[in-house]
Amino acid sequence: NIKVRSIVGRFLEHHRIFYFLADGEENIYLSSADWMERNFFRRIEIAFPILDPRAKRRVLKEGLRAYLADTTQAWEMDHNGQYHLKNGNRKVCAQDMLLEDMRAPD
Repeated sequence: NIKVRSIVGRFLEHHRIFYFLADGEENIYLSSADWMERNFFRRIEIAFPILDPRAKRRVLKEGLRAYLADTTQAWEMDHNGQYHLKNGNRKVCAQDMLLEDMRAPD
């Protein structure tokens, strides 16, 4: 039930979003960027809940749903820890979608 997805695209991004659905409630956590072995032993890494409903909606829209829909830059980890490019019938690029949203007038 756990999916790991990596986006390797135009922008260097390191956000980590943890999404849990428990008894119909969405629990979302963000964490610091580099959850790598070398960092766990040399500095403190944190994860924190998103409690504000408006912030939660924005994290879901801009940070999670867009990247889960990506079929051009997304790599998914299999059960052996190997990454495979996720291709789809429809070309979707999360970073391009977010740039378009930023350019669109409110």
